[in-house]
Amino acid sequence: MKANIKENTWNVQKNKRDSKINAATQKGFEKLVPSNRAIELLETVLAPEDKVCIEGNNQKQADFLSECLSQCDNKVLNDLHILQSVLALPSHIDIFEKGIASKVDFSFSGPQALRLAKLVQQQKIQIGSIHTYLELYGRYFIDLTPNVCLITAHSADAEGNLYTGPNTEDTPAIVEATAFKSGIVIAQVNELVDNVPRVDIPADWVDFFIVAPKPNYIEPLFTRDPAQITEVQILMAMMVIKGIYAPYQIKRLNHGIGFNTAAIELLLPTYGAELNLKGKICTNWALNPHPTMIPAIESGFVDSIHSFGSEVGMDEYIQSRPDVFFTGKDGSMRSNRAFSQTAGLYACDLFIGATLQIDLQGNSSTATVDRIAGFGGAPNMGSDPHGRRHSSYAYLKAGQEATDGRVVKGRKLVVQMVETYREHMDSVFVEELDAWQLQEKMGSDFPPIMIYGDDVTHIVTEEGIANLLLCRTPEEREQAIRGVAGYTPIGMQRDHEKVKELRQRGIIQRPEDIGVDASKATRDLLAAKSVKDLVKWSNGTYSPPSRFRNW
Repeated sequence: MKANIKENTWNVQKNKRDSKINAATQKGFEKLVPSNRAIELLETVLAPEDKVCIEGNNQKQADFLSECLSQCDNKVLNDLHILQSVLALPSHIDIFEKGIASKVDFSFSGPQALRLAKLVQQQKIQIGSIHTYLELYGRYFIDLTPNVCLITAHSADAEGNLYTGPNTEDTPAIVEATAFKSGIVIAQVNELVDNVPRVDIPADWVDFFIVAPKPNYIEPLFTRDPAQITEVQILMAMMVIKGIYAPYQIKRLNHGIGFNTAAIELLLPTYGAELNLKGKICTNWALNPHPTMIPAIESGFVDSIHSFGSEVGMDEYIQSRPDVFFTGKDGSMRSNRAFSQTAGLYACDLFIGATLQIDLQGNSSTATVDRIAGFGGAPNMGSDPHGRRHSSYAYLKAGQEATDGRVVKGRKLVVQMVETYREHMDSVFVEELDAWQLQEKMGSDFPPIMIYGDDVTHIVTEEGIANLLLCRTPEEREQAIRGVAGYTPIGMQRDHEKVKELRQRGIIQRPEDIGVDASKATRDLLAAKSVKDLVKWSNGTYSPPSRFRNW
């Protein structure tokens, strides 16, 4: 019987990889590739329709390799399927306009959101899906495994061992998925050294590496100048601290990017201390090293921070605070986006962030008709994990509020903190998300909703807090949302009697209901009022990027 069974070939992928490597060898390529031959290397080891993962993180970018890919001949390379967490650079979009790539699966595209939306409208790009980070990393190991990955590291030794530095970010997930499934790993590095400070990626996982003409670009994505924080943002921060963090005893949390959350961070050493909350809230974080966290750290509010990535100018400060940050023997941090996203999903009790649109069910999205920004980690951080089994005060309290019967599980707090109007006087609160229109344009099975309304527990605006956990019907939920939507069309159409009832039940809370004095919401309450103040708080160890220096 066995003789009649056709023999299967089990090494097709390995043979394709070996063929590409042999082609490169025949052209004289060694492991260390001269930068002026980078384009030739790419045209040799990539093939049409390959799945190519370009390391485009929130901050660290394989910018040299991305630029080289965009200069390849589209007669040689075409129809590439790009896998990339963040579309951040012009070259990330250029490859689609030039016909080198045709399809993308990604997570976030903030800086290129407008160009991406235009390509979708012109039908020049096919979007597989917009993922959350963990979801995309997971698919690297299931059905979106890269044939080739283009990564970046700080330094390499002669053998090709890589040191990724503080901004490790996505590198481990990308490389492991590629290297262990017959893929090809190509790295750009800033410098060649005799000995790397630590081995983040072993040499035998790396096929080629190139010393780039200049250091890889790193975006100071999480730096917010305290000088730009407004009194409205301070008022909302006061409400969050007193109306959510204090009663739920939020110790383990994640903050999204923005001036709203920066205001919270800068109020901890002042308003938080005034409320006697040190040691009771905000002790353990899954968070990039926000410069606006420095005063809270120095004031003793923070026990630990595990980071997705680093932040420009924070390296010396991080190295001087090993009790707070996760650092190696060399003193530098080793961030890891996949691990930190996991911590944010399962180990944190609260996520708070902003959005561009919220509908009457509480669904929110940053994808609008004219810009497809993607989601990043928000759908992951801002979701209630049904796999969680451990408890905490906050998790239990939220679970008790969400049900009238026996508590089977707790609830993670997911807070959307927004001003009712955003730039150009566009209302954040809408009858219908633009996501539904985008679904049609993208040909997607689902609308690109960032955080589902079922996961949102609180909405905070300048008008107050809506506690959606306490709502028992869809009608109550709608009126709770309208009740904090201010003078937007959504807010103006509220049922005033119902909103009054919801306020009496504590579902809607105005500042005065929780003892927040709006007259005290001034910039005097900020622990630091400028970037220069942050440098002083750090004892000179924080070195902000030049664009944030005005002294």
